[in-house]
Amino acid sequence: MNVSIFVPCFIDQLYPSVAFSMVKVLEKAGCTVSYNTNQTCCGQPAFNAGFHGEAKDVCTKFLNDFAGADYVVAPSASCVGFVRNYYHQLFDNSSRHNDVKDLANRIVEFSEFMVKVLAVDNVGAQLNGRATYHDSCAALRECHIKTEPRQLLTNVTGLELIEMNDVETCCGFGGSFAVKFGPISIAMADQKLTNATATQAHYLISTDMSCLMHIGGYSQNKGAGIKVMHLAEVLASGW
Repeated sequence: MNVSIFVPCFIDQLYPSVAFSMVKVLEKAGCTVSYNTNQTCCGQPAFNAGFHGEAKDVCTKFLNDFAGADYVVAPSASCVGFVRNYYHQLFDNSSRHNDVKDLANRIVEFSEFMVKVLAVDNVGAQLNGRATYHDSCAALRECHIKTEPRQLLTNVTGLELIEMNDVETCCGFGGSFAVKFGPISIAMADQKLTNATATQAHYLISTDMSCLMHIGGYSQNKGAGIKVMHLAEVLASGW
């Protein structure tokens, strides 16, 4: 299967290993992976900040960059959820309306693609230790992803998956929310970290590196010792 990958801005700049891990897993699953070097951003930061005109320009470029790809796979439910659920607001009653509908059917989050499209839930990964999983708001509420990551993690040799309390509660990042409402954001991260460490897990895993960046930063500040890992990094481990 031919797959075009979208690498979100913050993964490109801060966590490129996540993108490389995703490619490694996709290729082992039999995909031919391509990367359009012209790609930039999905437009979500500008849209969320209220700059809808500027966002539309970025989103138009995104539509052009991924035209014709069989599937667009991204290691971020946040970006996928934005394209699926908010592009139509920018392009409603425009000449790109059908392009938006088409892209919404072709863009898929990584775990969703593995399980629902490829029907692969075991890639031979191995990671020894105890882990707990964090449902990002975008994955859970915008992309309706719940079972797919857990199905993949259950088949990682040596990994024991333990659910934390209040697993569906937001971690407090929320993009600019963490900047505008710092004290609330920190309190939410504290609650998430408390629930995660109560499981005595060695790893905190999620589909969204933005959440993990927030929780991981707070964890380091508190000296909690739990390691954050993107699902793609886990699935690329041990082989």
